Amino acid sequence: MLNDSFAEMLSVVLLLAVLACAVIRPWGWPEAVVAVPAAGVLVGTGAISWQHAVDEAARLGPVIGFLAAVLVLAQLCDDEGLFRACGAWTARAAAGRPRRLLVLVFAVASLTTAVLSLDATVVLLTPVVFATAARLGARPKPHVYACTHLSNTASVLLPVSNLTNLLAFAASGVGFARFAALMALPWLAAVGAEYAVFRRFFAADLRAGASAVPEEETSQQRDVPVFALATVAGTLGGFLLASAVGIDPAWAAAAGAGVLAVRGLARRRTTPVALVRAASVPFLLFVLALGIVVRAVVDNGLADGLGRLVPAGASLPALLAIAAVAAVLANVINNLPAVLVLLPLTAPTGPGAVLAALLGVNIGPNLTYAGSLATLLWRRIVRHHDTDVRLGEFTRLGLLTVPLALVAAVVALWVSLHVIGG
Repeated sequence: MLNDSFAEMLSVVLLLAVLACAVIRPWGWPEAVVAVPAAGVLVGTGAISWQHAVDEAARLGPVIGFLAAVLVLAQLCDDEGLFRACGAWTARAAAGRPRRLLVLVFAVASLTTAVLSLDATVVLLTPVVFATAARLGARPKPHVYACTHLSNTASVLLPVSNLTNLLAFAASGVGFARFAALMALPWLAAVGAEYAVFRRFFAADLRAGASAVPEEETSQQRDVPVFALATVAGTLGGFLLASAVGIDPAWAAAAGAGVLAVRGLARRRTTPVALVRAASVPFLLFVLALGIVVRAVVDNGLADGLGRLVPAGASLPALLAIAAVAAVLANVINNLPAVLVLLPLTAPTGPGAVLAALLGVNIGPNLTYAGSLATLLWRRIVRHHDTDVRLGEFTRLGLLTVPLALVAAVVALWVSLHVIGG
């Protein structure tokens, strides 16, 4: 059995190693290559008890199952042509106007993130936005940056929008519909703040010329994937019903993915191997192992230190302070570990504190590359399209958007808590 100080040091060192591997991914290794052995070392050395590791795995199990189902659902929607149809509609509606294109990208990215999760926005929508900007002859930078910012900021609306949301949803004690009602105004406030900054920050790019897509070109891509849209709508309805009757929303997600999987297999649009690949099993193992590593850090003293920084209560100053601590922590250790650390500290205070922490860990990562795994993935996609992403520019945009969006969202949450009730 390790002494307390060594157990704390080992836990922190292994957490940093896991996060560094997730950020750098040496030799293209999956994130789980370091995370799973790190969790095993901590359990084997007694830095975290076997019972606490099992408890953490049990707590994360339904969340991981839900994440797998949503990833498969998003990929099958792409196979059905949903994102291509969104791109064609956006190109037509923009009519060669970059400012209008930005509005449409904000709308599509915000809804995609809210309904199909931030992974769908980063992995599936970002390439479509690149292609749409190229077809119009518009500068892609404002629209592509919108994808990464909204994959974080716009993920505050529904429990299903982000893995961090699922964890916060379980800790908040509120139902699906109440969660969405409380977060609707903060979602609108945060997205609106982002848009206001984007219009000013990218003013020169948005003034550059573009051209409308020829009618005959877009007419070939007007087929709306009605079945996919109906399945997504039915899945959202399933989330509400499952929450109302006390069933885990992972079952609704699995049902939606199952319906599209059967159709995709029957029409040979997908294969069993492709479905397993879409579930991203290595990433699921990473999430599970990361949860155990973070639990070890919390057990060995981090919770006590943060407990002195996180205020109690649901007053506006308290909510702002909680969100600020969460945003800083997300940029230091990544947003997923940050929410795992903060939930035990905020849950006893009530849903207002939990949701304020969620705003911090979701909006805050727009400040640095390492703030969220979605941003790191977006960076790889942008590089694949030969577009330069300068650290200085990314950081300046984050310094302008994050404080404004975070304050606007927290104030809106405070209002929602008083109008709807926490």
